[in-house]
Amino acid sequence: MGMGCAGCANTVEDTVKQLAGIESASVNFASAMLTVSYRPDVITLETIQLAVQDAGYQLITENHPMEAREEMNRRYYRKLKRQTIGAWVLSVPLLLLGMVFMHLPYVHEIMMVLSFSIMLGFGRSFYINGTRHALRGNPNMDTLVALSTSIAFLFSLFNTFYPRFLSAEGMSPQIYYESAGIIVAFILLGKLLEERAKNSAASAIRGLMGLQPPTACRVVDGKEEYVAIALLHTGDLIQVRPGEKIPVDGLVEKGCSSVDESMLSGEAIPAEKNPGDKVWAGTINQKGAFTLRATGVGEATVLAQIVRTVQEAQGSKAPVQRLADKISRVFVPAVVLTSVLTFIIWLLAGGMSAFPYALLSAVSVLVIACPCALGLATPTALMVGLGKAARQHILIKDAYALENLCRIDTLVMDKTGTLTEGVPRVVDSYWLSEPDVCYLDILYTAEMKSEHPFASAILDWMKDSGASVFEPEHFCSTTGRGVSLQLKGVTYWAGNRAMLESFHTVVPANVEKQVEQWISKGYSLVFYGGGTVLLAVIAISDNLRPTSYTAVKELQQNGIDIHLLTGDSIQSARIAAEELGISYVRAGVLPGEKEDYIKALQATGKKVAMVGDGINDSQALARADVSIAMGKGTDIAMDVAMLTLMTSDPLLLTNAIRLSRQTVLLIRQNLFWAFVFNLTGIPLAAGVLYPACGLLLNPMIAGAAMAFSSVAVVANSLRLKFMN
Repeated sequence: MGMGCAGCANTVEDTVKQLAGIESASVNFASAMLTVSYRPDVITLETIQLAVQDAGYQLITENHPMEAREEMNRRYYRKLKRQTIGAWVLSVPLLLLGMVFMHLPYVHEIMMVLSFSIMLGFGRSFYINGTRHALRGNPNMDTLVALSTSIAFLFSLFNTFYPRFLSAEGMSPQIYYESAGIIVAFILLGKLLEERAKNSAASAIRGLMGLQPPTACRVVDGKEEYVAIALLHTGDLIQVRPGEKIPVDGLVEKGCSSVDESMLSGEAIPAEKNPGDKVWAGTINQKGAFTLRATGVGEATVLAQIVRTVQEAQGSKAPVQRLADKISRVFVPAVVLTSVLTFIIWLLAGGMSAFPYALLSAVSVLVIACPCALGLATPTALMVGLGKAARQHILIKDAYALENLCRIDTLVMDKTGTLTEGVPRVVDSYWLSEPDVCYLDILYTAEMKSEHPFASAILDWMKDSGASVFEPEHFCSTTGRGVSLQLKGVTYWAGNRAMLESFHTVVPANVEKQVEQWISKGYSLVFYGGGTVLLAVIAISDNLRPTSYTAVKELQQNGIDIHLLTGDSIQSARIAAEELGISYVRAGVLPGEKEDYIKALQATGKKVAMVGDGINDSQALARADVSIAMGKGTDIAMDVAMLTLMTSDPLLLTNAIRLSRQTVLLIRQNLFWAFVFNLTGIPLAAGVLYPACGLLLNPMIAGAAMAFSSVAVVANSLRLKFMN
């Protein structure tokens, strides 16, 4: 806390980077967040905190509860609001005295008192912080404000008590008390509006945090007690009544109900919950009551992890931010130099008679220039974009992904679980002999140990067969092929045709005929055998998601080439591709081949995004320029991916890309106007138009323009909330 501009953010970042044991550090001015990677064996968090405090800022670590951090932000906003109101209460009469009642007795002395009260009573932080940073060689926006208003006030003070000094030289002893006071009032107002807008940009985080209830009904020795969720521990029993929000992650112990999980899954239909089923914090219980046993509390809940991911993403820096950071590092010294040169040039051109104009122009240059707009241009747009994505069930890990998603021209998509429902079902089977109980037990055991979606389909199909699980002598899972186990010296296996061929198994002609019929229908096949003998073939179907066709069409209309890449059979892949209108298809690929396919596309200059949901997609996801995981996929795919679609709806892909394009457009607009403001405002304040048309910028107007330039940038970013 305490950062006033982008220069402050750079100071904090440089301070932390210079510490021993720091691997990387990044400060986001808009979110006031420091993201740091350090070696705990070399430096502690307390040391980092002290270094930041020595630099003049307050560092609140993540060890503080979120509620405490939110309360500190609220206190800061209330303090800023009081300062702004107080400054304007005194500024209005100050302005009236300077422009309407300038002939009243002792008017200059009254204005002096009012101006001094505004500066040190309500704008004291500008002078304290500005002086401290100037002495440390890191001048910031506060330095500009303190320098400009102090010069205006001291010049006016001199003319109040020694008016004859300039009169003797033929110059009018001008008074700028109102400029000094109102500049402070305008900048405080700008900071207040800016803070309010930044809080609005961060509303997504507060919305997510608000999903978790503050208290829970804990059951201890059969007695119920309401306690704060911070006091809950893993293993606690918690009673959840109808209509209540579930406070922690857990397993249903007893009772049954239906739970609205739309905040996580996006599914409008409540999920039925019975003993043994998983429930998550923040979801809403419906009509039934149940008792759960906590498995994840506090920061360990899925909801807390989502909040943390969004916070880290909002605190990260996009590549486009680097230019603004470089400029803001040298901005304040350059402005001070420009102000001095403005003063000198005016005196050289007009002599001592131009002294009031020289002073006025120099002060205006100091006031109108501020790196805040540049510093806020990128992060505020990113904060709003990432927050909006979270509300749409799109979880984005960092700013890099959001910025680069709009640049992709090629999207590689897995089929199973991505374009299909991901809930395959056994539709038919062919046994070469009567299914022996032993063979059923072997198949059931092998599939029980497999993580492939087809394994779940086979297990569901066999649940009434009477098959049981045993402990095999050896088990092996071959990614992209299938599984195998040993029993009494014989290797039994189940997998795709590549697995079948690896055991040199021959498919009888009558079986091959049935296999071809299934393939023509687009079914996926699992071959089951022992040694070189084929025992059975199982046909599995996975229907396309209802929204897959619309999603593919919208992506193609946006100029994105769609490639279907799957480990399924070529016939199954082609049928799905034909239904969806996808021209580029490759089937029967192994995980390494998926990665090679993406590398080949990138070698031709393509910007490639990969969408997948399984372990077999993790290599390709890591290789892609932007990686996207389906929310109902495996944890490893979600860990590797830069984006996670929490609802597994392909239409979210089009939403994510559209949101990325809108965010990047706003960033470019913000940077453009921030640059234009400074490139035109500073020369105007210096008086370049005075020789041509007599236009000279009043410091009060310069202060208002500077304050509202930052507000305009944030307000432009907030437009993203209302874009379709």
